[in-house]
Amino acid sequence: MKKVLLTLAAVAGLTFASQAQTEQGKIMVGGQLGFETSKVKDTERKNNSFSINPTVGYFVSDNFAIGTGIGYNWGKNETSKDNSVKTDAFQVSPFARKYSADGPVRFFAQLSVPMAWGTTTKEVDKVESKNKFESYGVELAPGLAYFPTSKIGIELKVRGLYYNYNKNKTDNITVNTFGLNVNSLAPTLGVQFHF
Repeated sequence: MKKVLLTLAAVAGLTFASQAQTEQGKIMVGGQLGFETSKVKDTERKNNSFSINPTVGYFVSDNFAIGTGIGYNWGKNETSKDNSVKTDAFQVSPFARKYSADGPVRFFAQLSVPMAWGTTTKEVDKVESKNKFESYGVELAPGLAYFPTSKIGIELKVRGLYYNYNKNKTDNITVNTFGLNVNSLAPTLGVQFHF
């Protein structure tokens, strides 16, 4: 009987604690940090990438936040010592997020406008060329947030519905991409801190 009462008390405490995370006037802070490296055995082929994209949001009303992410991405793909492609990009991604009703587990939908500006540097046989690019998009992403405490939200999110406009400014080439990506086997995992 004590175990049942303790379990109920813990669930009630978590539910009560989760009521305060998404109230008007609260702030959430989080972001993404990524690093990847690979090398093909017995060749000179290798890839390295790094990204950092902190985010901050403000709850303008209960369960509704607006905010932005600002970050930097870098990547280098080498096929040999004299042949490589390097990408540097600065990113900004304003967003609006709506959470479902109160509880320790909540669904949310996030509408974001990811933008990036950068340079792609190609080196072929020690001859270097640079291309500037810009990218603008719109993304509607569903997700699920679990609040184990009043200060932490653990999130699973899929990319969802998206559109992207990408322009190579140097060569004047434009690529438009539209898609739907709801692969539940490959969600992004994140942590948001609520103050």
